[in-house]
Amino acid sequence: MRHLFTATLGLIISALLSSPIFSSDHGAAPAAIENTLGMKFVLVPAGEFVMGSNESPDVLSEAYSQYERRRVQELGDEAPVHRVRITQPFYLGQFEVSVGQFRKFIDASGYIPEPVADGMGGYGYNADYDAARSGSVDAFEGRNPKYSWRNPGFSQGDDHPVLNVTWNDAVAMAKWLSEKEGIKYRLPTEAEWEYACRTGTRTRYANGDDPESLLTIANIFDADAKAYWPRWTEFTLSGRDGFAFTAPVGSFAPNAWGFYDMHGNAWEWVSDWYADDYYARSPIDDPQGPSDGIVRVRRGGSWHTWSLYARSSYRNWISPNSRYALVGMRLVRELPAR
Repeated sequence: MRHLFTATLGLIISALLSSPIFSSDHGAAPAAIENTLGMKFVLVPAGEFVMGSNESPDVLSEAYSQYERRRVQELGDEAPVHRVRITQPFYLGQFEVSVGQFRKFIDASGYIPEPVADGMGGYGYNADYDAARSGSVDAFEGRNPKYSWRNPGFSQGDDHPVLNVTWNDAVAMAKWLSEKEGIKYRLPTEAEWEYACRTGTRTRYANGDDPESLLTIANIFDADAKAYWPRWTEFTLSGRDGFAFTAPVGSFAPNAWGFYDMHGNAWEWVSDWYADDYYARSPIDDPQGPSDGIVRVRRGGSWHTWSLYARSSYRNWISPNSRYALVGMRLVRELPAR
């Protein structure tokens, strides 16, 4: 069950929402930059925001009536809503890391992605996969060596988001870029990710509360996907975004700070370990997540994600060596130390 708002927290939130959410003093840092792999980064200002969600199961059940009650009751880790202060500006990838950019990293570094190195492969879509035999209801098979970042079971161009990468693969790419360019790259923290996704909003999505509104900013589970997964018809959005699988990065409108695909297209690894009670003990300044754990957090939803799970506050988690045809990444590039 969600924690109740306290009167004090309510006053804090009201004050935050009625005042500017960030300082404009960034020194001489450019608003956008491009690195040696052609990855574009946008400056995220330091500032404060309100993280998480306090919507009750009753409210969510009414808004998402097609979902079983248990699904909305499992969202208690989004509470308590709490104040977070991001004390330092940082650059965040304007787009999710693409297949082509990941290929450049592999070719230049000689790094062997974990699903290849361990010989187990990844997951991929297979329309002929026997759900009755496999126990799967999503036509995804794996782990299987035939599936990897090069092949998620459907066609992808170099401008599509890279998939089937583990948390360790994402960290390896960030480490290599750091060494190559002499400036620190890393995964965003969970707090940084939500801050950049929300851009000052308190709605379910960056552009409002209506799930159908996602069709303008996100490649999500919609009518285009229904032909491939008719068993999930009740969870599809009624409109079409033009893609049943991944879309080229940046195919939809950006959020208010210029970031694309913060909702949908590919789940994005963040740096934090996961704990369902972390928000109750999270520090105000630059929360880094628990000091240890078993599973890492991923955010934002994918091309195969239902709208309930693509909300700005939704937290998903999985083991660091997991690889899937829905999971990619977006990187942070830190500002040089002054």
